[in-house]
Amino acid sequence: MVSETEWRLRAPANLVSKRAVLQWTLQAAIFWVIVVVGQLIAVVLADDPPGWLRVTLVVSIVVGVVHALVMPQWRYRVHRWETTGDAVFTRSGWITQEWRLAPISRIQTVDTERGPLQQLLKLSTVTVTTASAQGPVKIEGLDADVAARVVDTLAATTQATPGDAT
Repeated sequence: MVSETEWRLRAPANLVSKRAVLQWTLQAAIFWVIVVVGQLIAVVLADDPPGWLRVTLVVSIVVGVVHALVMPQWRYRVHRWETTGDAVFTRSGWITQEWRLAPISRIQTVDTERGPLQQLLKLSTVTVTTASAQGPVKIEGLDADVAARVVDTLAATTQATPGDAT
């Protein structure tokens, strides 16, 4: 058993799946395509569109391309996870980064989520709900097989760990 002094936040050992980069890129691209198409429709349908509308269209295109190219790579370099017999460690985000540690004895539920894009890419998100006011710990961008093993391992470890998860 690890003592509480060893539970300090540290860089988790595992990277998420490389396919998470594609998921984050596609999510960003879909968002920006919707924004740009909406602006483009406004420009095309207006008899005499104001100059600011064209400027916002160009800005949206530039910001969208930069966001879709930079954010996924940045997130991949930041996102880490690790489970031990004593705790779940995560680091996530890109501009604002979050480091989390959830002691096994505090885990209440472990869930897996797979949206349509994740299903297509064979990815999953594992959500570890604890008795914390900060809310659940999420591990995004895991291979579906890895996520299933993590859930099974955490469920078995939590069941064998004394504590009341409060």
